[in-house]
Amino acid sequence: MIFRSGIGYDVHQLVSGRSLILGGVRIESEKGLSGHSDADVLTHAIADALLGAAALGDIGFHFPDTDPAWKDVNSLKLLTRVSELLADAGFSIANVDATVVLELPRLRPYIEEMRTKLAQCLHVNPSDISVKATTSEKMGFVGTGEGAAALATCSIYSTEANG
Repeated sequence: MIFRSGIGYDVHQLVSGRSLILGGVRIESEKGLSGHSDADVLTHAIADALLGAAALGDIGFHFPDTDPAWKDVNSLKLLTRVSELLADAGFSIANVDATVVLELPRLRPYIEEMRTKLAQCLHVNPSDISVKATTSEKMGFVGTGEGAAALATCSIYSTEANG
């Protein structure tokens, strides 16, 4: 078996008038993330980690913000497509570990639903997906409530020699 790992990172600005979507879950919040799609930083970071592990480029390459087809799209659709790209390249997902950095609202009540939705898109068990949340202790753009960030790592594997 051939194992690979990947790292993903995404950041978006918090603005009024948008829904806050993280891991495909609508979070109760006065502000949402601004972006071309639904701006789901968690899903985007996971997608980039997976694409990077398979050396398949990044989310901007596959789903450019210049393409109107991706305007306001649910990022779970993007993640499902990333899963298909990995499978087409001969890879399977071993695990994903992700962290959302957001001052407010608290995400603990939403974590299990996020894990379930992400696992469905990636065709893995929820036990293969870890989602954590933290704050930046009121420092920087996250700490002042200007935005949110997410980081993700993953392991993928292939039993094919060309994987």
